[in-house]
Amino acid sequence: MTLQVSRSRYYKWRIEKIGIQKLRKAAIMKRIQYHFEDHHKRYGSPKITLLLHQEGYAISERTVSVYMRQMKLRSVVCKTYRVQTTDSNHDHPIAPNTLN
Repeated sequence: MTLQVSRSRYYKWRIEKIGIQKLRKAAIMKRIQYHFEDHHKRYGSPKITLLLHQEGYAISERTVSVYMRQMKLRSVVCKTYRVQTTDSNHDHPIAPNTLN
């Protein structure tokens, strides 16, 4: 037992076929990765779930978020830059100069 695995488990592992669930999970993860990259890493689990539903996958938003966390995918949403300058053309009274 060099690898800390019993002989019977090793031979069972060798002849074991990949399960349907593992294949489905791999296919869904591939589609999640595709949609995430295709939308410039801005789509999170809600939007990706909608896209997967349109493709015909029956999957919940929570499952998509779990898969995204496993793949270390996180949406990055930046606020749009808004110029904040002083409005000089206002009708408000100007404060008096108390320092002079």
